[in-house]
Amino acid sequence: MGDNQDEKQNQQQQDSLMEKIKQLGSTNVPQAPDSNIHVLPIIGQIEGHLQLPAKNKTTKYEHLIPQIVAIEQNPKIEGVIILLNTVGGDVEAGLAISEMIASLSKPTVSIVLGGGHSIGVPIATAANHSFITETATMTIHPIRLTGLVVGVPQTFEYLDKMQERVINFVTHHADVDEETFKDLMFAKGNLTRDIGTNVVGQDAVDHGIIDSIGGVQEAMAHLNQLIGNESQLGGETS
Repeated sequence: MGDNQDEKQNQQQQDSLMEKIKQLGSTNVPQAPDSNIHVLPIIGQIEGHLQLPAKNKTTKYEHLIPQIVAIEQNPKIEGVIILLNTVGGDVEAGLAISEMIASLSKPTVSIVLGGGHSIGVPIATAANHSFITETATMTIHPIRLTGLVVGVPQTFEYLDKMQERVINFVTHHADVDEETFKDLMFAKGNLTRDIGTNVVGQDAVDHGIIDSIGGVQEAMAHLNQLIGNESQLGGETS
């Protein structure tokens, strides 16, 4: 009986080890202490209504939305860091994620690391304060559809309205005005055989899309400051 139990425990340990290797490429996984800050990574392509090929690195919106609801409900979580390195993806899913982040009652800070392209732009601006690293890029371009679409006026009207939703969201949550953002979106000659603009680091701050240059250290410091401000306000009202 004891031997069977030992074998079962050994098998569980081996299974756990294999899972760590599969997920993280490492057998030694650091255990973070209990933290009042939740890290929300948005990596690769944002997957929405259509399932992307298995070879694509994706962030599935049906995984993120329950996380965001859980963050709001969990009293132990006092702030959220959103890490962005995304090429964009499904526009409606991206806007849904942006709206949910913006509606959180807890302080939020975003960091654009490698890139925050396309629908990643409104997600980055949804936080209370946004950072971008000096070498990170953001591609701003009109809404596109890929694949076979029905070329009727209603389709183009839908795209136009979707585009206005993106523009309105960004201009309401960032310091960039509508005219500047549209100029960046429809600029010609900045991208090969395309229209739009690729902004890097400080350019994104200068245009008012992102608040500050910085990485993890700066983002954590700012988030802790926001959490401290929230605590002080809570103490004054109680």
